[in-house]
Amino acid sequence: MANVFGATQERPGFVSDFERARIGAFMRGVYWWMCGGLGITAAVAVAVASSPAAVNVLIGTPILFWGLIILELVLVFVLSARVAKLTPSTAGALFLAYSAVNGVTFSLILLAFTGASVASAFLVTAGMFASLAIYGQVTKRDLSGMGRFMFMGLVGLVLASVVGIFWHNDALQFVIGVVGVLVFAGLTAYDTQRLQAMALQLQGQQTGSYAIVGALSLYLNFVNIFLSLLRLFGRKN
Repeated sequence: MANVFGATQERPGFVSDFERARIGAFMRGVYWWMCGGLGITAAVAVAVASSPAAVNVLIGTPILFWGLIILELVLVFVLSARVAKLTPSTAGALFLAYSAVNGVTFSLILLAFTGASVASAFLVTAGMFASLAIYGQVTKRDLSGMGRFMFMGLVGLVLASVVGIFWHNDALQFVIGVVGVLVFAGLTAYDTQRLQAMALQLQGQQTGSYAIVGALSLYLNFVNIFLSLLRLFGRKN
């Protein structure tokens, strides 16, 4: 399956100690960047949500909010499509910028749901993500077939979400939440395995940029599991 890096990654077979060390170093970089991005998103979201003036600007200026959403999409596209040409410093700056912008839009979520709901959804998401990432890292099963299936589910999820914007139906929102959890849970395991295979194919300076874009993939999976759980179980203010 073609991935966001523009190439198909093969699942590794026998892995030597040296290759295992390379995979470990690469994946540590991925997880460090991912956790850093999540930390920035959370810090910015809390800061903006704590500022009545900033919240009023966001709520009172729809064009600004949608402009931030478009900026997020542009940053993801640039990181994913140009990863082979980006230096690690540029890729890192773009990823951190994306994380910060996402924090601004997430501030409204913190206000829409109770603090207990947000905390519970985060803890459950963290537990699910860790379990799925470990599974993707240790399983001997080739997950590429599941990755293709999950990608088709993602396309359906996007279409349903677009319909949900214009048709506010509780049953549809519930289905979107359930499918979202399943799709991004599957993608977490698949992406983890794919990133391990990628670590064996990268050379030199490429490693840093690809680790950052790999962190973006896992970051997006984490965030979308979190949002889907909030959609299903979150209590609104």
